Amino acid sequence: MPKTDIDIAREATLDHIQTIADRLDIPQSAIEQYGKDKAKIQLDYIDNLPEKTDSKLILVTAISPTPAGEGKTTTTVGLGDGLNRIGKKTIMCLREPSLGPCFGVKGGAAGGGYAQVVPMEAINLHFTGDFHAIGIAHNLLSALIDNHIYWGNKLDIDQRRVSWRRVMDMNDRALRQITASLGGVANGFPREAGFDITVASEVMAIFCLAQSLQDLETRLGNIIIGHTRKREPIRAHQLNAHKAMTVVLKDAMMPNLVQTLEHNPAFIHGGPFANIAHGCNSIIATKTALKLADYVVTEAGFGADLGAEKFLDIKCRKAGLKPNAVVLVATIRALKMHGGVDKKQLQGENIEAVKKGTANLRRHIENLQKYNVPLVVAINHFVHDTDAELEIVKQCCADMGVPVSKASHWAEGSAGTEELANKVVALAEAGPSQYAPLYNDDMPLWDKISTIATEIYRASEVTAASNVRAQIKQFQDEGYGHYPICVAKTQYSFSTDPALMGAPDNHSVNVREVRLAAGAEFLVAICGDIMTMPGLPSVPSAEKIMIDDDGLVQGLF
Repeated sequence: MPKTDIDIAREATLDHIQTIADRLDIPQSAIEQYGKDKAKIQLDYIDNLPEKTDSKLILVTAISPTPAGEGKTTTTVGLGDGLNRIGKKTIMCLREPSLGPCFGVKGGAAGGGYAQVVPMEAINLHFTGDFHAIGIAHNLLSALIDNHIYWGNKLDIDQRRVSWRRVMDMNDRALRQITASLGGVANGFPREAGFDITVASEVMAIFCLAQSLQDLETRLGNIIIGHTRKREPIRAHQLNAHKAMTVVLKDAMMPNLVQTLEHNPAFIHGGPFANIAHGCNSIIATKTALKLADYVVTEAGFGADLGAEKFLDIKCRKAGLKPNAVVLVATIRALKMHGGVDKKQLQGENIEAVKKGTANLRRHIENLQKYNVPLVVAINHFVHDTDAELEIVKQCCADMGVPVSKASHWAEGSAGTEELANKVVALAEAGPSQYAPLYNDDMPLWDKISTIATEIYRASEVTAASNVRAQIKQFQDEGYGHYPICVAKTQYSFSTDPALMGAPDNHSVNVREVRLAAGAEFLVAICGDIMTMPGLPSVPSAEKIMIDDDGLVQGLF
């Protein structure tokens, strides 16, 4: 019986976390240990680190996700190990996993095989408590809103226009829409409310975009929680909520240091979803890594149309980052699914399906080339892939003038990514980054939405009801026109229809709602049937998760 990811992780002997810190020249006084295998890096130490201007930032993204799997996190870890193997001092920067998908359908998010970050059980479960802190900070604001209304409502908050929902880090569809404050006078004034998953919280987005505690406090204070009866916005600082929220988050803001199976350093910090948020780890972790290493490898959630677009158009814009290369991950299995093959029929060779599926790969390549960042395709190798199928992908990349590398890191660790690592170095060191975002700050909000929809999703039209267009115009007139756009849509398709796999074009994108994230400083455009509180599948992963007779967690991976 082949070893599972968790079997491989448990066989590993981990270095003490101070040993990992020593390799980065981080003194013991600058870390706060969480046991022997994980630690946080103190913010005052980070603030005093000198800038390292020659560090290289590498983004790992992927084709549109399928149930067959693409292995983006696994490739990020494998590439980071590979770069260290060829002598490049490298840190990996990853997002923290959410408990909702972990107990739902996705499973763990710490890599796999011999390309993992460890301790993987802790990382996938409660880790250092960051998500709990984010949820508490968010719900503290929720409690203060209802408490303010209960004690006289001096701000004249219109209960019908309270837009701030509660959060929890679990998939629970029953909480999407609720009625709060039932049970009589002592419990407040009944109103409609609801829950989102923690990773969809604006607090999570702010957490990952803030560059200091002071910046965090300012952004939290700017959150718009609703409106008055005169339709004037109410911000968190008017409720005196932002300072206490910052206190709750002060320890969470410190980046988390762990290691890979090959004892290389990794920062895992923050974790907004990429379909309903911007899908990148924290700016603090990324910038800290750039000060400490020669190479930083980071990932962006889901496919390149979502995660990479938001990394390049939101995170890089906000943080002043200029990526030096992009790695686009594809698997033969996923390409077959984009070519129309059912998940149960992926084992045998199918040249025609791979050929058809490369349309998705080509589309992502074309989109990424619009950002002027050099690109390499990584074929995440599975044992059932045939040489003929691999050749189809290699020929596709050759036709588009893009280098490609087969990567076997799941089975071989860093030895399976040496070729990929060398190709990444060749691209990253060919010259200074020429990165440019897809649109300029001064482009009107509606035009930004249209640009993303037509240039990245290849829509033939972008529509919105008159009230949505009016809301966008109002945001523009109120001075938010310079904000970037965070599109919330399905991750499974370039379109808003998850069933349209491959590379659909000439479709329509309907913007059904817009939300102002005034603290995160972007506008959320919700397109299609996207949920900010996911539900569990018919057979959730939680049903298989247990502690066995030896006290070990089983079924998590």
